[in-house]
Amino acid sequence: MQTIEQIQGFKGKYPKQLWYLFFSEMWERFCFYGMRGMLYFYMVHHLLMDKETANLQYGATQAWVYAFTFIGGLFADKIFGFRKSLFWGGLLMIVGSLILAIDPKSMFFIGVSFTIVGTGFFKPNISSMVGKLYREGDSRTDAGFSLFYAGVNLGALIGGYVCIAIGKREMLSSIIPEGLEWNIAFGLAAIVMVISLLTFTQTQKSLGNIGLSPLQHIESGKRKIYEWSTYIGSILIIPIIIVMVSNTEYTDYFMYTIGPFSLLYLAYEMRGFSIAENKKLIAAVIFMLFSIVFWAFFEQSGGSLSDFAAENLNNKVLGIPLDPNGVNNSANSFFVIAFAALVGMVWLWMAKKKIEPNTIIKFGLAFLFLAGGFWVFYYTKFFAGPDGKTSLDLFTFGWFVITFGELCLSPIGMSAMTKLSPQKTQAVIMGMWFLASAYGQYFAGLLGANIASASKNMTNLEKLNTYANGYQQLAIYALVAGLVLIAISPVVRKLMQEVK
Repeated sequence: MQTIEQIQGFKGKYPKQLWYLFFSEMWERFCFYGMRGMLYFYMVHHLLMDKETANLQYGATQAWVYAFTFIGGLFADKIFGFRKSLFWGGLLMIVGSLILAIDPKSMFFIGVSFTIVGTGFFKPNISSMVGKLYREGDSRTDAGFSLFYAGVNLGALIGGYVCIAIGKREMLSSIIPEGLEWNIAFGLAAIVMVISLLTFTQTQKSLGNIGLSPLQHIESGKRKIYEWSTYIGSILIIPIIIVMVSNTEYTDYFMYTIGPFSLLYLAYEMRGFSIAENKKLIAAVIFMLFSIVFWAFFEQSGGSLSDFAAENLNNKVLGIPLDPNGVNNSANSFFVIAFAALVGMVWLWMAKKKIEPNTIIKFGLAFLFLAGGFWVFYYTKFFAGPDGKTSLDLFTFGWFVITFGELCLSPIGMSAMTKLSPQKTQAVIMGMWFLASAYGQYFAGLLGANIASASKNMTNLEKLNTYANGYQQLAIYALVAGLVLIAISPVVRKLMQEVK
């Protein structure tokens, strides 16, 4: 077994363990994004929810997914360790997908709730293990997270397009019996999650002692009591999650409390740290707060942009017939795969030249790209025909612009969380990073519901104009947020100290 020093002393750009985690995460993200891409469409067209309710429901469901990563990170830090948490989460995701494959209509919220709890245990911990592959201050860390993020998006690209295309009978319709298309689509998510877990279990020995239980030092019987209590507790909470997810007002109450609670918990942990460590944690919290705004806009992809794709876009990209919903789900991932490694190499080149922008400036740039992308979405209104259908080419270009914003924020943000947090709170801090995403998802649902409400009882062309004008407002807000981040960068830079 390799020691942590041997793992972190790797030669070249990337450690070999990164590739193993890359493929495990890739298949898990196929499962997750395949599921995510189907939610809104399935709720509107098969559960027959009105669009306002479906937007709120989508936002609530995704908020719970990311909120539970905070809880999963907490149990990984205190009881399971990263590895056991990841495996347990993967099993729950498989169960959730199988439930949906059996009967998506009547067991929709049951299957979704298993997936929520499972993702909470899986997601923050594999990201934390990536951070452990690098020594503190290693300039290759951002490039490693950028490559890992490409794995995330390779899974999202395939799952995001294939699952919804199968469900809508845009793919494999000649071999899938009519009426079973959604069962197959949800079942496919279960199959790829099995592949993800097998990939991890067959390669985990190469990780040395990374991700093992923090309770190795205590007596085996006592450790098993803690672990089995967590297994049983995570099963018992699923009925509560079912009620919470299916009633969005309960999600409102939860979101009012989980954020303040997580900040109070962090404040409690900060009592045992030095002033220098606490300054870094304050910087981490600032990044989290701004990321909420970013994801609230970006995650229109699963709600209002899903509706926009279904009703207001034509079906050709560069003359190639493609499903607009599939493009909406996967265009961003395609561009991440194409450019993530290049962006990572640019950061490495700039670091060698000592001109690499610090993390806070990268975050500011992310918002400027986000503003540009939503301005392109707004501009699609000028290419619409009388039927309210507009250019899928231009819409896809909007995602191209936004992708560079995401590459300046998401992988860089994950890397920053590992660099700014002390060793004993890394999984919790990563969980809080994803909790910030939960708030972004929650507000995305509220924004999407407002746009849907404003466009009720309109013609398709009027509806397109209403959606486009809403995206123009989001572009303006994103621009302001980016300029604010750049303006406060000197202050945040001081809090970060030696962290770049």
